[in-house]
Amino acid sequence: MTAPLRGPGFAKLRELVDVVYDPWIEQTPLRIYSAEQLAERISAESADLVVVESDSVAGPVLDLGLRAIASTRGDPNNVDIAGATAAGIPVLNTPGRNADAVAEMTVALLLAATRLLLPADADVRGGNIFRDGSIPYQRFRGWEIAGRTAGLVGLGAVGRATRWRLSGLGLRVIAHDPYNDEAEHGLEELLGEADVVSLHAPVTDDTAGMIGAEQFAAMRDGVVFLNTARAQLHDTDALVGALRDGKVAAAGLDHFVGEWLPTDHPLVGMPNVVLTPHIGGATWNTEARQAQMVADDLEALLAGNAPAHIVNPEVLGP
Repeated sequence: MTAPLRGPGFAKLRELVDVVYDPWIEQTPLRIYSAEQLAERISAESADLVVVESDSVAGPVLDLGLRAIASTRGDPNNVDIAGATAAGIPVLNTPGRNADAVAEMTVALLLAATRLLLPADADVRGGNIFRDGSIPYQRFRGWEIAGRTAGLVGLGAVGRATRWRLSGLGLRVIAHDPYNDEAEHGLEELLGEADVVSLHAPVTDDTAGMIGAEQFAAMRDGVVFLNTARAQLHDTDALVGALRDGKVAAAGLDHFVGEWLPTDHPLVGMPNVVLTPHIGGATWNTEARQAQMVADDLEALLAGNAPAHIVNPEVLGP
């Protein structure tokens, strides 16, 4: 098991099977196995079950006669699903395991960006509370979010978890998602109606770059833009332009292409932008939740029953 796991689910896994636990995230430097390296490790441990988060599961791994593969992701894109299916190996996944965590990060970015929490914190730490002869009450006034309209682009597990949180804060929530009947707005309609636009879609051929200069121009003046999904969904240069001309009043971003933002990037110098390094799902609860999901599904599989979360159920037969 190279995925980070904890809590009652992890204890249950230890009762079900003999566990070799070596989480990738606790290594210094970080370790992510290639398919060849993972196959070598599995063979060395004489393992017939593997639970991964980031390691590549393909090629030689699929030739080892594994009883099951579990990937602690909603979309197990680190696993060759077709290859596993051809080899007759069940692939388990953990959809929604970080939905609450990412939804909470979305709310945190919204509040931090609209209430200018980071520059206010910097003034306190720097002894500049009364900077330039002004008082904080003058410099950090903002608009309340209650009574505003939030538009969610994507209404999967994270989008739904975000929806009820924002509703609880007094926002009217609308959504666009062609794959969810509860989302009743087209994208253009949503952009023209929302005071807050928050992205929660997966990156696909249809969604990559879906928010560009044209879409920013179609948004309401003074909109707040949030992206806790993937940076590939929006055009960063177009966002910078929209922030500079005031179309976008504030932004909160938890992801950057290549997991990196240069220190001289224009976004870095904007006090109305909050930047976090892809930590939306980084909670202990996420690790406990994915452990429980894997444990429950492995228990079902080992007992000859159908797991609740399996990507290729056809391998189980009729």
